[in-house]
Amino acid sequence: MSITFTPTLAHRLAAYAHHLSFDKLPKEVVHEAKRVVIDSFGTALGAYHEQPVAAARKLACEFSANKGATVLGTKHKAPPDWAAFTNCYHVRYFDYNDTYLSKEPAHPSDNICAVLAAGESVGANGRQWIEAIVLAYEVQCRFCDAVSIRARGWDHVTYGAFSTALGCAKIFGLDVEKMRHAVNIGGVACAALRQSRVGELSHWKGCAFANAARQGVYGAMLARAGITGPAPIFEGEKGFDKLVAGEPMHVPYPFGERPMPQASADDYMIRQSCIKYYPAEYHAQSAVYIALELKKSMGIKDGSEVESILIESHDAAVDIIGSEPEKWRPDSRETADHSLPYMVAAALADGELTDKQFEPSRFKNEKLLSLVAKVKVQRHAELSAMYPGAVGNIVHIKLKEGRTSTMRLDHAPGHAKNRLSDDQLLLKYHTLSDPIVGKDRAGKLADWVWKLDGQTDLSGVFRFIEM
Repeated sequence: MSITFTPTLAHRLAAYAHHLSFDKLPKEVVHEAKRVVIDSFGTALGAYHEQPVAAARKLACEFSANKGATVLGTKHKAPPDWAAFTNCYHVRYFDYNDTYLSKEPAHPSDNICAVLAAGESVGANGRQWIEAIVLAYEVQCRFCDAVSIRARGWDHVTYGAFSTALGCAKIFGLDVEKMRHAVNIGGVACAALRQSRVGELSHWKGCAFANAARQGVYGAMLARAGITGPAPIFEGEKGFDKLVAGEPMHVPYPFGERPMPQASADDYMIRQSCIKYYPAEYHAQSAVYIALELKKSMGIKDGSEVESILIESHDAAVDIIGSEPEKWRPDSRETADHSLPYMVAAALADGELTDKQFEPSRFKNEKLLSLVAKVKVQRHAELSAMYPGAVGNIVHIKLKEGRTSTMRLDHAPGHAKNRLSDDQLLLKYHTLSDPIVGKDRAGKLADWVWKLDGQTDLSGVFRFIEM
């Protein structure tokens, strides 16, 4: 009697990672990888002087490595896992990097600095970095399509340990078996509590993925050294499927038993992610856009003219950023940028939503909070049914004089179905980067990334951002 071996998900992930090749990537996918790298450096530099980010940077610089990776903004080379943690924290802190929405949300550009740290430590080139980025997007986003783990109390960053482990294993050039063990090691200690994103939010909201990334980099390093991890990590008796997901992780495409067929550009998940237009939790993007438009069309000056604001939104927005009492009186930046009522009120009052609106002096301003108190958030069945294909909001504003206006937007600027142009993306990038490193150096960094597939030394990108 013959016994048929059924590959585990970890086997299939490793096989897919092994076959993924830069030469087979559509040009649009390569270009999108460059775009998200530029966007990520912008968000990272924008957060450079923030106290928690600076604290993490200082901590990483206490550790050194001969074959290390550069800590952003310095000449210091730390162990790759520490560099990954710190640099990923820079990218994520402002909640301004890209977003993927499905059964589980994600910010897949969180992976970029993790695979950069791994690649720099082994002398990888730009093509290898692009490969690893595309791979990490595939893993994290398709996991998000498979199962909502937040419904069981786990944070979305849990999937990041798998994606970064595999991305780093790829850029390390590991064989299929060692790639599998990188997934096993990365996954066994990755489960993160959803408490990071509910109630009173803390600095940990911004570094939760950075910690998952550190686990992934470390797992790939251990696998490279020949250390094995527990298997089967997904299907096992005490594995991920049963304890975390609560159901089998069905991720059939492209991680099948055979290599993925030649795919079109839009089959790749990196083309499905959305670039943020505002520094706000993604579900609020269209509502903020509407608030700014209605402010102009209704002639609203400082918001004191407003009698009421009704935001109709989909279930995910209501549950994540529009229901808890803390969202109406935020006492930290982390809560303010995850508050639908606050962000809409601030945009309506100030005519902008930038880092300024997330300063304590602004989100604790009693006049502004009185406007926030006029905001009501309500579920909308049609918007909920359209999610995540559309991430829409409907905003109704009534002025004290009696005038009313309503606007609906399903795809905010930057959504995968309403893409930012390269010029719009660069405007966002320069707005964040120029005050930190100057327009000239910021421009040279962006030019370097546009030529990423021809770069032979990844450490070269850091020379444009040494402080």
